[in-house]
Amino acid sequence: MSFDYNELGFKCGIEIHQQLEGKKLFCHCPTEIRKDNPGFTVTRRLRASAGEEGKVDQAALHEQKKQKYFIYQGYDDINCEVELDEEPPHPMNQQALRAVLMVAKMLNCTIVDEIQVMRKTVIDGSNTSGFQRTMLIGVDGFLEVNQKKIRIDTLCLEEEACQIVDRAKEYDVYNLSRLGIPLIEIATGPDISSPEEAKEVAAKIGMILRSTGACKRGIGTIRQDINLSIKGGARVEIKGFQDLRSIVKIIDYETERQLKLLQADKKVEQEVRKAEDDFTTSFLRPMPGADRMYPETDIPTIIPELEGIASIKTIDEKIKELASDFKLSHELAKEIVEQEIDFIKLVREFAKLQPRFIADIVINAPKEIKARFKKDIDVLEHLDVLARANKNDIPASAVFELLANIAQGEAPDFDKYKGMADDELEHEIKKLINDNKEAPINALMGLLMAKHRGRIDGKKAMELLRKHKK
Repeated sequence: MSFDYNELGFKCGIEIHQQLEGKKLFCHCPTEIRKDNPGFTVTRRLRASAGEEGKVDQAALHEQKKQKYFIYQGYDDINCEVELDEEPPHPMNQQALRAVLMVAKMLNCTIVDEIQVMRKTVIDGSNTSGFQRTMLIGVDGFLEVNQKKIRIDTLCLEEEACQIVDRAKEYDVYNLSRLGIPLIEIATGPDISSPEEAKEVAAKIGMILRSTGACKRGIGTIRQDINLSIKGGARVEIKGFQDLRSIVKIIDYETERQLKLLQADKKVEQEVRKAEDDFTTSFLRPMPGADRMYPETDIPTIIPELEGIASIKTIDEKIKELASDFKLSHELAKEIVEQEIDFIKLVREFAKLQPRFIADIVINAPKEIKARFKKDIDVLEHLDVLARANKNDIPASAVFELLANIAQGEAPDFDKYKGMADDELEHEIKKLINDNKEAPINALMGLLMAKHRGRIDGKKAMELLRKHKK
């Protein structure tokens, strides 16, 4: 399907939720997510609490009316009483706080002077306490996508919720292992003007998050929510999808749903909807409001420590610096940064090789091997080949040939590619010139490389050809 999103008055913002590695936010339990048989279970009922202004949130009331009870599955070796809400929260995980401060800097946010931990009422069972701890870290940031500024309204650090195991009419079953994992929440302004742009914004934020080196990886560790509206409709929040590739289709289908309602003179309700596997959406709950927030009294306010944060580089800055310092193309530098390769370490380790050559081998050699031989190889697992070239045991021109051999399951035969001694190479070139007096330099180079590919350095060979070809 295809819509003119400008004509529809389409507005869209995106929320990104990213789990962090290490310890949990308010205890020392590991951030290990388990799915095996639990060591114990606990049963609870939850009720809605009034917010700071004495009102109860409508989304919380909606959940309370279901009258469900909740069964929590836990593990003796990775869960503690903090997660069961039987013990006050411990001091905040400073490693997680520093990671979110780094992200705030990369997203050009103004960092708050004082961090106040808040309780957000959540009684769908996903939190044993009936609330989620959350705190505002940064505001009024932005990122650039296709030379357009997308506002970052808020950046928060909060606790991850429990993981649903089973739903029944009278009860839900949750797993405790995910509860309390540090979670970064990033909310953009409604500046996104098309489904494709939403996908690009989510991808760029994901890259920025990964650049901290603090994020968990794998399915379920990063999630996206979409807030969208069209002219004559209402803001709808869509939850429940993790794959960037689904963003475009989900927005298309939700736009079509709202258009059909408006064309039938029906009202588009402001609500939270769930993304289904077929890219349609279904009602989840009413849109929550400010009534669900109130201060956390067990944790004092925190003054953020910003020392060293100002020196953190954004993804774009890293790419530009890498390209400039090592004379790499923008595309090569971009792939190195995106793949989180410690390129400076490689350049130091293989100081006798040209940085451009190292980058080309690490990034482009696997692509060429895949295209030519239909085989995959991770060059970073075979750095001994680069080490041989760096020690001049083999010429640089042999590196690709050896990697191709390895990718095809062959043991690397370094002796086969042992570099030709300088005097031997010079003797070979003089003989070649004498046997082919009329041949131009390029033709001689071709003959030389065909005979000794992988054993001689092309640059050195050309220098000697020019020296002796009169």
